Amino acid sequence: MITTTGLTKIYRAHHARDREVTALDGVDLHVREGEVFGVIGQSGAGKSSLIRCVNLLERPTSGTVTVAGQDLTALVGRGPRAGKELRKARSRIGMVFQHFNLLSSRTVQDNVELPLEILGKSGKERARKALELLDLVGLSDKAKSYPAQLSGGQKQRVGIARALAGDPKVLLSDEATSALDPETTRSILQLLRDLNRQLGLTVLLITHEMDVVKSVCDSAALMENGKIVESGTVSELLATPGSELASALFPVSGDASADDRTVIDVTFHGEAATRPVISQLSRTYNIDISIIGAAMDTVAGKQVGRMRIELPGRYEENVVPIGFLREQGLQIDLVGTDPEAQQPVLVKEGAK
Repeated sequence: MITTTGLTKIYRAHHARDREVTALDGVDLHVREGEVFGVIGQSGAGKSSLIRCVNLLERPTSGTVTVAGQDLTALVGRGPRAGKELRKARSRIGMVFQHFNLLSSRTVQDNVELPLEILGKSGKERARKALELLDLVGLSDKAKSYPAQLSGGQKQRVGIARALAGDPKVLLSDEATSALDPETTRSILQLLRDLNRQLGLTVLLITHEMDVVKSVCDSAALMENGKIVESGTVSELLATPGSELASALFPVSGDASADDRTVIDVTFHGEAATRPVISQLSRTYNIDISIIGAAMDTVAGKQVGRMRIELPGRYEENVVPIGFLREQGLQIDLVGTDPEAQQPVLVKEGAK
């Protein structure tokens, strides 16, 4: 549904010709139809530039943006007809902003009607659609209220209703929950998930919060310094050795109690998350297992998580027990020690 290829965005300072900032550096992104896709990263990673380039609020320096099979970048600077086609394409892309961007002088209903005014819809049609959308987001009783009379969560619901006015196929969310308290955040995320399912919306959301990805995302990508360094479905990421996103979603820590011990991170997902695998391992091989740390949660309705455990003996002595865990469908990462840094590091199996 959304594809970017080689997407680059370079900002040039007007007062200093030689100064350039590369916000996006050859970004390749693919968001499948009907999924909720999260892009996560620290401030300055390029997330907001990416989402603004997807609907061409920012024009990319190079690369292509394709939404619903249409190359939007091909419509830039090609004359009035192409400009009209670009505006039409943009109307099928809804945008939800961090700070709501509501007009304080307009009622809630009038704010939702604004995109429909721009599209030239009649007053009767605008009112019908706006009230329908307000009911969809749970604000049918606030139609005549003004933004100043609403809570932060209610304002964001109005913003979402407004973004849906043009019957978009794609909904973009730029840090839509970062200004909200945790409980309100959960309700807004649930609303986005419900809309995704009810309307078949493809949702691309930008966030710096791992809990957002954990709560609603089917797939995710990690951005650093204008590049996507890792992406995939959440289940794929959990099954990827050394995945930064998986480790961040389910962080575990803890060191070996002695040099002659083996420490491994075990990632549970799917059916394996509900089986007593660790106790089975202990009984089968008659070994004492220490649980150093664990992080379990529910993602997309399924229990997943990571556990750091310590086995007696060095790695060579634990090849068979570790093989047993792999046979149960678990992802295993060996936690070694970097002799120079003297800090625990993940070691990919087979690495030398």
